[in-house]
Amino acid sequence: MNKILGFGEKVKGYNIPVLNEREIRAGAGILFFFLMVAIMNAALKMDFTLLKYFIMVFLADFIIRVFINPKFAPTLILGRFFVRKQVPEYVGAPQKKFAWVFGLILAITMLIHINILNGYSPITGIICMICIIFLFFEAAFGICLGCKFYKWYYKENAQYCPGEVCEIQDRHDIQKTSASQWLMVVGFAAYIFFTVWFLHDTFKQPVYDIFGLEKNIQEK
Repeated sequence: MNKILGFGEKVKGYNIPVLNEREIRAGAGILFFFLMVAIMNAALKMDFTLLKYFIMVFLADFIIRVFINPKFAPTLILGRFFVRKQVPEYVGAPQKKFAWVFGLILAITMLIHINILNGYSPITGIICMICIIFLFFEAAFGICLGCKFYKWYYKENAQYCPGEVCEIQDRHDIQKTSASQWLMVVGFAAYIFFTVWFLHDTFKQPVYDIFGLEKNIQEK
């Protein structure tokens, strides 16, 4: 039973249980993809069916993570499979559990509002946005936003954070962003703005079938 129930795994050289950040990021990416599909379907078609299914899956996955063992959570198992050839990046388990408990609370709130009461409100919209941001930051940047609150709640620093961000250290030159690089970002944002400004009417025009394939199929 002890091999099933637990949180984190013991790895030589680490004084607390740890998790593999790479599989966590992969699992977050999987959840982020399906959440975006479900939310877009709800927002554009007012069809909340996929979102209701997603909430059930999300809730079950996080219950397994928090109350049974993360290594048995389906999305993390899939994540482990996809990154199995990558060298593990170990992170402290306590701060991840704290973040996932927060995610579990959000999932339960969504379950009550959408699945049980069969409604939506600004609360559900805010929670969806929070989930999107948290999953995106985890999957894209390896930043656990929920873990940031760990220090505030427990009044102690987390151990073994991704990229050693918990440790005080000087950045390498390759990590530093110069003024010219930020200027390029600003210029690129201006490029996007003026593209939308000048080409909006042009891009709104319906596209046509260049080779007439759809017409030929309909005629047949």
